Amino acid sequence: MLKPWLQVLIYEPARKEILNWPLEAKKDLGSILTKLQKGAEVGFPDTEPFGTISPGVFEIRVKEASGIFRTFYLVKRERGILVFHAFKKKTQKTPKQEIDTARKRLNQFLKDLENES
Repeated sequence: MLKPWLQVLIYEPARKEILNWPLEAKKDLGSILTKLQKGAEVGFPDTEPFGTISPGVFEIRVKEASGIFRTFYLVKRERGILVFHAFKKKTQKTPKQEIDTARKRLNQFLKDLENES
């Protein structure tokens, strides 16, 4: 029996950032999200746990000619794959500002989804 695909929900601020990414980076992100939707095992180097933001959070890692791009997501079985933050990485270590922004966006996204129910 086939498993149903998980839906991908992208928080609007993350969507706006991703729209500014180069085409190849967007294609790579889409490919990884499709694998996740299908329930495939996706690991390093494409994804990696990023529990600093919240338990269960992962980052998608995309490298493209013009730079390195990151997307944070959380899988909620009842909702799907929640993409809540995306950015172009400019330093070796993820900047504290990006982590703080990601935490705020995740909390707000979860509240918004709760209010929809």
